[in-house]
Amino acid sequence: MTLIKSISGIRGTIGGEVGANLTPLDIVKFASAYGMWLKNNTKGKVKVVVGRDARISGAIVQDLVQSSLLALGIDVIDLGLSTTPTVEVAVPLEAANGGIILTASHNPKQWNALKLLNHKGEFVSGQDGADILEIADNEAFNFVEVDHLGTASKKDYLQIHIDAVLALSTVNVSLVKAANFKVVIDAVNSTGGIYIPALLTQMGVDVVELYCVPNGKFPHNPEPLPEHLHDLCSLVKESKADLGFVVDPDVDRLAIVAEDGTLFGEEYTLVAVADHVLKTKTGATVSNLSSTRALKDVSDKHGVAYHASAVGEVNVVAKMKEVNAPIGGEGNGGIIYPELHYGRDSLVGVALFLTHLAASKLTCSALRSTYTNYYMSKQKIQLTPNVDVDKILNKMAAKYASEDVNKIDGVKINFANEWVHLRKSNTEPIIRVYTESTSATKANELAQRFINEISLI
Repeated sequence: MTLIKSISGIRGTIGGEVGANLTPLDIVKFASAYGMWLKNNTKGKVKVVVGRDARISGAIVQDLVQSSLLALGIDVIDLGLSTTPTVEVAVPLEAANGGIILTASHNPKQWNALKLLNHKGEFVSGQDGADILEIADNEAFNFVEVDHLGTASKKDYLQIHIDAVLALSTVNVSLVKAANFKVVIDAVNSTGGIYIPALLTQMGVDVVELYCVPNGKFPHNPEPLPEHLHDLCSLVKESKADLGFVVDPDVDRLAIVAEDGTLFGEEYTLVAVADHVLKTKTGATVSNLSSTRALKDVSDKHGVAYHASAVGEVNVVAKMKEVNAPIGGEGNGGIIYPELHYGRDSLVGVALFLTHLAASKLTCSALRSTYTNYYMSKQKIQLTPNVDVDKILNKMAAKYASEDVNKIDGVKINFANEWVHLRKSNTEPIIRVYTESTSATKANELAQRFINEISLI
């Protein structure tokens, strides 16, 4: 499947057949559906902020999207090469009715996508996304006459975003400057190569750039997983840096490498940042059900509640608003800090982490050792299309009813020192089996145990 329509947007591979890939016709159709949805729900003139990552197809996709919006009579604010969090910040500041981010996030270079925001700069809700898909399916478009076409204007939000990050109450630029950090940044040749070095420089950090040319030619798989970070780990050690950062192409996920070239752990980006924030802010923390238990440990240390949400940024944000959490996010390195905005933001993560590290007066590896070590295993069970996944998950929940079972998103079973999370995929006939335990061996054994149990149902 190379064209995926969902409630949060549309993504696919560039080229190929209409309706099967992300072709110009599909881009125009979906951008027009979003524009019509905004017009149907707005009184007066509509304004949309558009930004993109550095993908090779980005300029073409942006031209198609913006032309579609202009043809609907919608005004466009073009941020050009930008980041997902930058567009999220810009939407409310510009009093816009929505925003579109052109990025396929961590997907390889042949992919691109349209991610859709509401007037708050947050991802559209499930119902809103369904309404947009319905407009697209029905091709319920009404383009304006020539005298009513929209207008386009360009705006650079880099410094605005950086200024907002540096003004946060829990960011201490003077403290970071005094630490004289040397940091390597791997931006996978996307827009993080523009934004993160600029932020680091203004925080007084000595920056070593790795893959920071925003040409969209990803030098390695752009998802910031351990197997893709060998170059970063090596350069951190070779340059005698204090640490390294890596972001994905749209700069909403942040992973860290310690000074000795070891991985801080993508799951622990949020853990460390939350530890810092909770020193001065009181309130609950939130992550999704598939994120590490270490966040609960940190929450317990600070005497605050921890809450788990269904998987997906929109679900994390909803739970954060419900419990008024000052910090939350996802275990994939996504930091959500409401003091600035309700979206994953690597610039915020960088600034908060460096402040935390400077205040600790520890090396990055020593700071990591202050948190409990948990290990994850991520497996999947391939199913035939006619299998009733819900029936399987209900049976597993019933079998372990005496344990702490959470059913808000699949089935998560919490044991004393480990957990397993079983979820069905929305796009393919599989069950995802995620586990966490006190060692890699135990996590893998727990996953295999549940895979075996499910196979007997």
